[in-house]
Amino acid sequence: MSDENQNHEEPVIRDKRRIDPETGEVRQPPADAEGADEATDAAAEAAAASAAEASAASAPEASEADEDVLTVDDILNAARAEVQEPSDEHLADLKRVTAEYANYRKRTEANREIERERAVGAAVAVLLPVLDDLDRAEKHGDLEGDAPFATIAAKLRAATAKLGLQPFGEVGEPFDPQRHEAIFQQPSEEVETDTVADVVETGYTLGGTLLRPAKVVVKTPQ
Repeated sequence: MSDENQNHEEPVIRDKRRIDPETGEVRQPPADAEGADEATDAAAEAAAASAAEASAASAPEASEADEDVLTVDDILNAARAEVQEPSDEHLADLKRVTAEYANYRKRTEANREIERERAVGAAVAVLLPVLDDLDRAEKHGDLEGDAPFATIAAKLRAATAKLGLQPFGEVGEPFDPQRHEAIFQQPSEEVETDTVADVVETGYTLGGTLLRPAKVVVKTPQ
């Protein structure tokens, strides 16, 4: 036990306070400490010099990179120049878009007119049997004079005409298989081409749409 106590080293305590607690005076650092501080200051100065050299070396590169970056003003000026003096490619694109829009408007208007005629035709189609009855009454002389029935017939025909409904089929007109439906044929020496001899049922058109062909008797050349 005595040997172990003798070999045990006591801890070394260094007082690094700059002010002497007993006298209150500033202590002077040892010579080796002053050398360490000078080495530290020299290393700091060397590091600062190296950083300054590196910054100076990279400064030209940064300025060159800044020259390649487009600013907002550059982009706006380029856009204004393009608007004032458009290129041939942009003019061709503008003409193409304008032509496509014009064609689109024509198709839209044509389709709108077709749909309108189809809707009106569906509404008017239910009135065709009534108009047929008026035609038969007229052939029998029931629509003569100022009778109330004749007035109602005139108003109904005028109303359908405002909607675009047009009757066709007259005796003596050339037979047209696209518009007439022949229900009977009569050979005749009086005609040189197929001709309508009698109208059994009036045909009707609405605008450019054929609602119903006219049923007719046809005279054919012998």
